[in-house]
Amino acid sequence: MIRFHLIVVPILLAGCSSASSQPIAAHSSRSGKLTVLATTGMIADAARVVGGNDVEVTALMGPGVDPHLYQPTARDQGKLKSAQLILYNGLHLEGKMVEIFESLAQQKRVVAVSCGIAPDRLLSWKSSGGMHDPHIWFDVKLWQEAVRSIARACAESDPPHATEYERRASLYLKELDGLDEYCHTRARELTDDERVLITSHDAFHYFGRAYGFEVVGIQGISTDTEAGLKAITDAVDFIKRRRVRAIFPETSVPRAAIERVAKDSSAELGPELYSDALGSPDSSAGTYAAMIRTNIDNIVNALKSPDERKASN
Repeated sequence: MIRFHLIVVPILLAGCSSASSQPIAAHSSRSGKLTVLATTGMIADAARVVGGNDVEVTALMGPGVDPHLYQPTARDQGKLKSAQLILYNGLHLEGKMVEIFESLAQQKRVVAVSCGIAPDRLLSWKSSGGMHDPHIWFDVKLWQEAVRSIARACAESDPPHATEYERRASLYLKELDGLDEYCHTRARELTDDERVLITSHDAFHYFGRAYGFEVVGIQGISTDTEAGLKAITDAVDFIKRRRVRAIFPETSVPRAAIERVAKDSSAELGPELYSDALGSPDSSAGTYAAMIRTNIDNIVNALKSPDERKASN
């Protein structure tokens, strides 16, 4: 099982602005608004909040879509070419799209929203060769840096509305302060021994660091590989040894491995967590803030003892 460590790695966090230093020609939308293409639902949601009525935002990947494995279609290529501003996570989350971003950066503003995060705030693992965990949105404080990068990108792409982008971003950052505190408050409902989070793949280590959970992913950091027999056996042994009450599938990851672990360990299979994608717009996880609240509520409620559950009802 992967154990993460804080490692300072001297890497170049490229993507805070497009590669071109010259003014970039814009593709005007019919409405006159800034056209933004975001890879994930989390980024698209932040862009809509920061952009307000001054932007038109399209999310490339919908609910339940795995960004680790995503390959753009011919239709997606058209969306990428027509957008004035492209926002992506970076840190190799969209690993199969790197060459596309590099090519488009010669023509327009292409921004990795993780680019403003200091390397010493990123999680890595000893044999990563300098690569970092890309799942930054699970630490709300860390995600605030992504919001700031989004606001800067919008302001640089559309200077006449820069003040409005900054104003909306400031209000949203205050809302995220409240969301971060909510997560801490709910986590404190569990004892230290109860704060063990076992999920389908290694997406929740930033969450664990921020809110005091020990995290184990049955698969690795990417969903590109399946969980092997040893990983499943290790997880079962760990659950029995630590008497973990519930383990959690994810909406964007196949369930076979974690269902096998639940069966062999007799742990309860908890509610599906939203990891690499938001829920549908009409769901309880249709926005970033709603997704984070839904996850922390489901995690805490499932990990409580039966007596604790009764007392909280």
